[in-house]
Amino acid sequence: MPFAYYARLSAARQRIYRQSDAIEALGLPEGIAAGPRVARIRTSLAREDRAAVQAAVQDLLDVLAAGYRVPKTRARVLARRPADGGGELHGLYEPDDAGTPARITVWMRTAARRDVVAYKTFLRTLMHEVCHHLDYELFRLPETFHTAGFYKRESSLVNALLREEIATADPQRRLL
Repeated sequence: MPFAYYARLSAARQRIYRQSDAIEALGLPEGIAAGPRVARIRTSLAREDRAAVQAAVQDLLDVLAAGYRVPKTRARVLARRPADGGGELHGLYEPDDAGTPARITVWMRTAARRDVVAYKTFLRTLMHEVCHHLDYELFRLPETFHTAGFYKRESSLVNALLREEIATADPQRRLL
């Protein structure tokens, strides 16, 4: 069942929405060794080291882009989320623009309390923005919509990364 805004879309945009909604899973590319990279994000975030988080995020984005065979994105990790009366901005995807690579921006601290964002929330936000990039570059969708399929792809990608991280820490758990 489409989200409420679907009815306000043009027929062409509804087709794109349905295409997006039909793609429900996204596995990790083979052989990218994501586990150690995701673990680096976790430890850098725990140390509250913004530069190390950004380096770890860029490393993961680079290996995902190579694995999916899509153009790279630039990572930007900023300190505190921007906020207004409508809430906090968690992440931002900016598509490529006239030869400038796409950019993914995430923030590592909450706006109000300035707490470091919980690791899984940070990773989910990052992968949310990656899914926008993959909508354009891997699936060749002319637009990227928040569909049920989009959120399922995001979840499948996050879960795959977390499984890889666990398997890296404990190779016996890979069998699960």
